[in-house]
Order: sequence, then C-alpha cells, then structure tokens
Amino acid sequence: MAAPAASAAVADPAAAPAPSTSGAGPDGGDQPVDLRSDTVTRPTAAMRRAMAEALVGDDVYGEDPTTSALEERVAALLGHEAGLFTPTGSMANVLGVRLLVEPGQELLCDSLAHVVRAEMGAHGALGGITTRTWPCVPGPGAPAGLVDAGVVEAMMTPDAGPYLVSTAAVAVENTHNFGGGTITPLPVLEDLRERTRAAGVAVHLDGARLWNAAVADGVELAAYGACADTVSVCLSKGLGAPVGSVLVGSAERIARARVLRKRFGGGMRQTGVLAAAGLHALDHHVDRLAEDHRRAADLAAACAAALPGCVDPAAVRSNIVVLDVPGAAALAAAAAERGVRTSALGPRMLRLVTHLDVDEAGARRAAEVLAEVLHGAAETGGGAASGSPGRRQP
Repeated sequence: MAAPAASAAVADPAAAPAPSTSGAGPDGGDQPVDLRSDTVTRPTAAMRRAMAEALVGDDVYGEDPTTSALEERVAALLGHEAGLFTPTGSMANVLGVRLLVEPGQELLCDSLAHVVRAEMGAHGALGGITTRTWPCVPGPGAPAGLVDAGVVEAMMTPDAGPYLVSTAAVAVENTHNFGGGTITPLPVLEDLRERTRAAGVAVHLDGARLWNAAVADGVELAAYGACADTVSVCLSKGLGAPVGSVLVGSAERIARARVLRKRFGGGMRQTGVLAAAGLHALDHHVDRLAEDHRRAADLAAACAAALPGCVDPAAVRSNIVVLDVPGAAALAAAAAERGVRTSALGPRMLRLVTHLDVDEAGARRAAEVLAEVLHGAAETGGGAASGSPGRRQP
C-alpha cells in the first residue's frame, strides 16, 4: 500500500523515532515491553509538535480546519463522500451501524466481533439494535475471523415480515482482533458486498486496523471502502495517535451521524489538536506497520518453538498474535514479572500486539521472556489445545 499523500492542513514536522518500551522511559528507568495492545502507544516528538502547531476552531460549528482536513482526507482514501472524527472507535462503530440499522432491526456479525464483544452492549442499549452471530471459528484451511460470504448470505432475512426480526446490515471486522489479526481477503469482501447488495442489506466495515490489512495485502484503502456503506478506521492503534477514529460514508449519512454524535455526547470543540496527530500518523506511520507485522511473526515463531501448537506462525500476518495456552492469566503474570506485558483474554487466550513503541530490541526481549515462560509451562505438563485460539471466547 502506498503511503497516503502528505497533508497541507498543518505543518509537517520531520518524523522522529518512536519512544521505545524496551529501554529507558521518558522519566528514566527501565520500561516494560508492553504487548497488551497497540492502543498503549505514545505520541512521538514530531507528532506532539504537529499537535501543538495545529490550526484550530470550534468543530461543533464546523470551523476546525485541521479536523475538516482529516475527515476529508480519510474519506477520500476510502473512496467515500464524507468523514466524521470521533473520540473512540467504539463511537465510530455505534454511529456507523446506527446509520444502517433502525431500532428493532438486526445486525449480523461474527461471535467474536468487536461490535458485540467489546463495545459494552452499546448497539442495543443506545441504538435499540438486535444482533445475530455466526461462529468465529476456523474452517478448512481458514483461520478464525475469516468471513464466509455463503454463511452470511444464508443467515440474512431482510424482509422477515411481522413475526421475525428483519436483517438490515452485516458488520465485518478487518483485521479481526480476537481472531488473531486475521485479514479477510479483498475478493471475499467483494463477494459479500455483491450478495448483500442483491438482498438489500447494508454493510458496515469495522476497520479499526484496516491500515494493517492494507499494508499486509498491498490493497488500496478505496478498494476496501467500496465493499461497505459505512467504514470506521482507528488512528490510535497501529498509527500511534493518542485519540480518535474516523467514520466515513455518504454525505447524507455523515450529516446524520454528526447529529447522533452530539446526542451521544461526542460533540467536541478545538479537535484540531487531536486531528493533527491523525494527519501526522497518515504521513509517517502507515508504511512502517510492516515492521510490526514482521515482529509479530517473529514472536509467534518463538512462542510456537517453546510450546508447540500454541499458535501457527504461518497464520500471523498482521500485528496480533493470539496464543492458545493453559492458564493464560498465570502465564501473563509470569511474563509481567519479567518485564513483558500481555493480555489474558480468556482461560486459554493470551494476546500479544506489536506496535510503534516496541522496537527491535524490545521485540527480541519479549520473545526471549515469552519463550522461557511457555517452555516452563510445557515442562510442567501444560500443553496447547488442538485447533485455533480463535475458538476461545474472551
């Protein structure tokens, strides 16, 4: 994927190295290698300068030039008419789905999708939306989180009449968080788009880590954007901005989303300070995601060597590694004692996420520590279960 064109909305300071979690921290002393999530990144010095120098205005009045520039740029990258800056990815998803699904209608998604597992029931609580899910499990030759358009099509009931709930939209997550960073190939998304269009069903693409998919598969963002009616992308994960996501769609839908955002408490004022970080990230932090992917693959290989069967290194193509291990919480605690932080998301599910703040030395250190911890688990009789960790519900 080619790097997005540089922004002219704010000054474009020279890129600066990201702060590392493998050595001395900003206040001195050793810092742990933090693999809990790519949301833990801190703004680089250059990003902080861009934020400080941003042109700002009142965004509720539509007068913040930097925020408007970010919204227009992301919409153009994804091939949509308009964009809306939101404080969180969850808000972007809630708005995107609500634009497509009326109260009492249903959204289809997989059983481990972020929209149903990690957004605190907001779609039902705030949008009055019901959901039905297909299992997020691996199939023949396919990892967990990969969409099967035929399965989705068979579930759709767009005109269910007065007795059943009608399907209004399908949500797809790319890359897939709890599936282990799974990337759904573009042809699969295009197939799904054709089937949903024929049925009169809309599509929301949860693209929190769509940048990772685009870099890994070399796909233009607009090609992904063409597969959905609304798309959310996050700036505060792999791209390293401190805050924010952008929702894109038609001009009419985004105008409605702007009203809903205010209703949900998301109307903000001088947001250009935050939007500038997003613009800087688009200029400097997209192509480098390939480094995170390589380090994740190296981590997966080290873990698989220490505890065979806990992960398939060949299936790790983005920046997330999900391990199927015995006693995930205990292993996470043991790694933390040695200076490596991970996320135990279930009894057997341990997640590692590489990102901007984990450099080469930090990744090597993490691999050594995790190998020791997993090798110890293997020696005490704990073994990995057969199959994919995507089977495990967080």
